[in-house]
Amino acid sequence: MSKMNNSDFINIMKERGFVHQITDKENLEKQMITSPIVGYIGFDCTAPSLHVGSLIQIMMLRWFQKTGNKPIVLMGGGTTKIGDPSGKDSARPLLSSEKIRFNKDNIRTIFEKFLKFGAHDSDAIIVDNEDWLEDLNYITFLRDYGSYFSVNKLINLESVKLRLEREQNLSFLEFNYSLLQAFDFLQLYKNYNCKIQMGGSDQWGNIVTGLDLIRKSTSKQAYGLTSPLLTTSSGTKMGKTADGAVWLNSDQLSDWDFWQYWRNTEDLDVIKFLKLFTELPISEINKLKKLKGAEINEAKIILANEVTKLCRSVKAAKNISSSSANLFNKSYTDDNLPSVKVSDSDIKLIDALKMLKFLNTNGEARRLIRANGAKINDVVVNNENYTLSSKDYRNGKVKISSGKKKHGLLILR
Repeated sequence: MSKMNNSDFINIMKERGFVHQITDKENLEKQMITSPIVGYIGFDCTAPSLHVGSLIQIMMLRWFQKTGNKPIVLMGGGTTKIGDPSGKDSARPLLSSEKIRFNKDNIRTIFEKFLKFGAHDSDAIIVDNEDWLEDLNYITFLRDYGSYFSVNKLINLESVKLRLEREQNLSFLEFNYSLLQAFDFLQLYKNYNCKIQMGGSDQWGNIVTGLDLIRKSTSKQAYGLTSPLLTTSSGTKMGKTADGAVWLNSDQLSDWDFWQYWRNTEDLDVIKFLKLFTELPISEINKLKKLKGAEINEAKIILANEVTKLCRSVKAAKNISSSSANLFNKSYTDDNLPSVKVSDSDIKLIDALKMLKFLNTNGEARRLIRANGAKINDVVVNNENYTLSSKDYRNGKVKISSGKKKHGLLILR
């Protein structure tokens, strides 16, 4: 990664749209001009992969390192056992230690694509809060730190206040989450001289609680920076689609479907996403901003390619971009499409659509077929009882399409 000045970080964050709130910006900038600083973002381990909603935080860490500062990835092996109430209407299901460990191991791999790890000053490190939370003595914790937390402030945290206003149950277990996150910040401050915590806007209250704890227990200053809560221009939450979460790990979501998610970005979001999720220079993005009408599709393809390069691989982006062009030209058996291997050619079209995970139920599949939304080798098939046979396969492959954007192959073993 090319090195920039440490103090460039805040300007880059502002210019590219990462900043929602920031504490004592003036002093933070002064400190970053003087020397590189250490900063962290925490990631709980609630699933085997992070999804696109976490990508803005990962990009923040990447820019933090590119400007010469040292990023810490804090894995929430301990806090995942509690559950963050932020943005939740009810408590998260509690996971076993084995499941958390499995999720943690899988999530770690994504950071290796975005950050450089090692022993140099600006090299990233991964730390797990299970290391200090697992054996934390409750009485000692209360004696040492309990007096620094104000219940008055805690019940006014957005995550707490919303649940109370809606009269939705908030367990004492979840209420403790903010205390533990603050304790995390204190541990990282003491052990790694970590000066800044970053996160999404829903973490603002937790971050400020940590700043207060550091100030009261050490008489030192730390900082917080949050990114805006991202929604698409149509109001849907970033990283969620009708088909479920858009996962960052390829074993949770194919490279093809990942690329397509970005290619299908809404027109009004393209420039914003190029700034947040790619490293294209702002000058280039501003040129793309001038594109109108169908030309916007060029910017969408650039967005899909650039994000896929970062998150998956350069090869995946190149192959899928080429495959997408082939699809437009009716090339029916491109090997880069998602595929399922089958041992028998005689498969009902309804079952083929479900096998490729385009639809979940027979009813959905029947409605799609009746509405002329299903294709075999780019030819519409509106017979809901249609069964594939050997004549549909060419070189042992048959292309199945659901609507204009979902395509896959059945491949005979």
